[in-house]
Parts: sequence; C-alpha cells; structure tokens
Amino acid sequence: MDRPFADSAQPFRFADLRRSSDDATAELRDGLLAQPARIPPKYFYDELGSHLFAAICSLPEYPLTRSEARLVAERGGEIAGAAGRGRLLIDLGAGDCSKAERLFPLLAPAGYVALDISADFLRSALGRLRQRFPDLPMSGVALDFTLGLGLPEGLLAPDAAPRLWFYPGSSIGNFAPEAACAFLAHIAEACAAHPAGGALLIGVDLVKDKAALDAAYDDALGVTAAFNLNALNHVNRLLPADFDVADWRHVAFFDTAAGRIEMHLEARRAVDVNLGGQARRFAAGERIHTEDSYKWSPDGFAALLAQAGFAGSRLWQDDEGGFALFLAWPG
Repeated sequence: MDRPFADSAQPFRFADLRRSSDDATAELRDGLLAQPARIPPKYFYDELGSHLFAAICSLPEYPLTRSEARLVAERGGEIAGAAGRGRLLIDLGAGDCSKAERLFPLLAPAGYVALDISADFLRSALGRLRQRFPDLPMSGVALDFTLGLGLPEGLLAPDAAPRLWFYPGSSIGNFAPEAACAFLAHIAEACAAHPAGGALLIGVDLVKDKAALDAAYDDALGVTAAFNLNALNHVNRLLPADFDVADWRHVAFFDTAAGRIEMHLEARRAVDVNLGGQARRFAAGERIHTEDSYKWSPDGFAALLAQAGFAGSRLWQDDEGGFALFLAWPG
C-alpha cells in the first residue's frame, strides 16, 4: 500500500490487489486455445487501452457518456436527494474518475474509493483529482472487482459512513444476464451488510436502433477498432505472444435476438501465433471474441435488480430514451 501524499490535507492510499501474472497467463492461454477463441474484455485496459476508451467516450457515434453526463447535470438534484449526501462513494471501474467527479458537488461524499483494473491509469487520475479536492479522503484500488468485492477496511474511509456504490457507463452490459444478476447480488449483499446501509447508482444503456448501436461500436475514426486491436498488444506482453495487429481487423455488430453488441477480432489471413510457448493456427476469417455489451429495457433492468436482491429502485431516463440511471437499495 502506498504512503499518503505528504502535501495532502487528507491521506491518500493506493493498493494493487490484481491477480498474479501467472493467473493472467493461464486465463489468456486457456481463452486463446479455446474454440472459439476469446480474450476477456478486462484485457482491453492497459494504460493505452484506458486512454483509447476515454477517447471513445468523446466520439459523436458514442452518445452513452454524454447522455449519462447530461442526466447528472439535469437531474442531479433529484438523484442526490434520493441517494443521500455524505456517503462513502465507491466507484466501480473508475477509469479517469470523471464520471464520479461530476457527482462530488451534488453528493458531498464523505470519502471516495476508486476501483479499476488499470493501476497506472487510475493512480494518475487520482493524482489529478487530489489536486482539485484536497480535503476529500480518497483511496485507489487496482483489482478485477468482478472476482469479488472484498476490500481492505483501511481503504474504506470513513468506515462509518453509509455507502453508495457507483457503477457508471453501462459496464454492467459486459455481463451476460445470469452473471449480471450474480454480480449485482454481491453489491446488494454488501449494501445490506454495512451497519449504516448502502445503495447502488448504476448506468444502463438501453435497447435502441440497430444502426445507431452498430455505429457506436464501429466509429468512422477507427478509435474503437484501435481499442479492440490494442488488446493483442496487451496479450503479447502478458503471455508473451507474437500477435501482429496488422493481421487482424475489428468486427462489431448488434445481435438483435440476443440483445447485445458483440466485438471480435477477425484474422485477415491464416496466421500462426505463439501463445506463451504453445502454437495455434488461426484460419483466415476466424474470430477471437473480445466483448459482449448487453442492452436493456427499463422494465427488464428493474426486474434484474429485484432478482438480484434489491428491494426497490428508481429510474431517471434521458429524453431520447437511450440511457438510464437506476438508484437501487436493499431490503
């Protein structure tokens, strides 16, 4: 755990709780030797991937981030009134921390805990945030929180404050419905277990026109393509492997029947790849699955929250009907 910054009014703590490199190596090798091959989406997020995702959020074809920000700007008073001020804000998948930062003036949090899988990117983002909010207790945790939400209590300061779990950007869409329910159930349990109580504020991308969704994940500038292809660079360092990104192309489409975006990397030609000492041939046109992003209806997601153990929820939806923020609380 890092030492506090000496020039901060409040201590800053940072812990790296990511799995060992051996675990990542085994997960990646198993996925890439499977039929069909796969790379879990968390491997998008090395430092470059995190910067590329931040750029995606500014693309004209990708309105999700702007819709969420507009909802907070226009309905923030209502959201803060319903969620309550003075909570410990726990940010799941914090990235550059900008989504949580918008909430600070509204929620007046007692403390802020940012979780993300990209340690260097998160550390940099929190360093910037500490300059703006030196009196706010902050902690950073680098980990894959999809594997569990157990955090060292020393990082959750102030411990006595009620907790608001914040999961913005519709990242819940990366889970298949059954897995999403299980993950949300863990958050519901954490909310209910804390003596001062807890709640969840979560962003959800809603089902919309197929053409709009296809464009959102295959933009004209090719930023999403670079984001997808960069996963191969990350894999090359971790395994190590010898993927050549020039041999692959980005593929993304909305599967209307399944209600999800699918992202893949497709081999432009037949290629042989060394995967940490094991060889695999990919045929021309063969794909590596890298991400699903499920889209929900308002009623469908409210039902999912109830199934996960939340006793009630409240919804704020943008004027276009493409994005929603849900506040959910346990029984």
